[in-house]
Amino acid sequence: MNYAGGVDVGSTQTKAVIIDEAGHIVARCLTDTGANVTEAARSAFAACLEAGNIRDEDVRFVIGTGYGRYKVTFGDRQVTEISCHGRGAVHMFPGTRTVIDMGGQDSKAIRVREDGEIVDFCMNDKCAAGTGRFLGAAAKALGMTLDDLGPTALKSAKPVKISTTCTVFAEAEVLSWLGKGKTVEDILWGVHRSIAVRSFGLLRRVGIVDEITFTGGVAKNPGMIKALEEALDKKLNVSQDSHFMGALGAALFAMGAIKAGEARVVERV
Repeated sequence: MNYAGGVDVGSTQTKAVIIDEAGHIVARCLTDTGANVTEAARSAFAACLEAGNIRDEDVRFVIGTGYGRYKVTFGDRQVTEISCHGRGAVHMFPGTRTVIDMGGQDSKAIRVREDGEIVDFCMNDKCAAGTGRFLGAAAKALGMTLDDLGPTALKSAKPVKISTTCTVFAEAEVLSWLGKGKTVEDILWGVHRSIAVRSFGLLRRVGIVDEITFTGGVAKNPGMIKALEEALDKKLNVSQDSHFMGALGAALFAMGAIKAGEARVVERV
């Protein structure tokens, strides 16, 4: 059996996926990226091999993606995360034509063809107000974990309006609303809606075409899913593997290389 690997080195977490020849995920793993990006890539891939009980030599091609893709030193090639998220999303949800990828430091709106090829894309990498970092600032101000934000926001009865467009001031605005007696639930739902509005604007720049697939780490947040669906007035495709979509796309590109006869056995040191 030939296997292909994809390693997505993100700003906050590194994800690794190994697939078989049919494109099925046989192992997945994630780890915090931390300061040593090269080591994070190695650790995630090694953990993936162990989780799938797969020998290193049986993974015939590895592609790195994400902002730290060139730090995947044991990989055979690098592909941009935009291409990988598009490819992964269409593989997971064949009807996908628009992708919203929301990570820790940036957000991307991506238009794709039926084969996963990129038609157009737009990035929000200058300001973190529409990204996971904005949620992180709110969590810090409220003394909460990221995992608790979405479920808590969904309990809101009357969301506040978050006006700041800068993460630097997000904590101050959250604390200001607390001082005015607003509930944590209403503040958090306001934060989620603010991010959804910014994401809607990003998607409009590439054109919103059904189906829409939500990828990236923030796709694990149920509050963000609901806020985006309300802003778009559309249902989103979301998978339990949405967090791994970039790594999956990289692995699919790697399997394509194997099937094209480009695979080579390398010493992954």
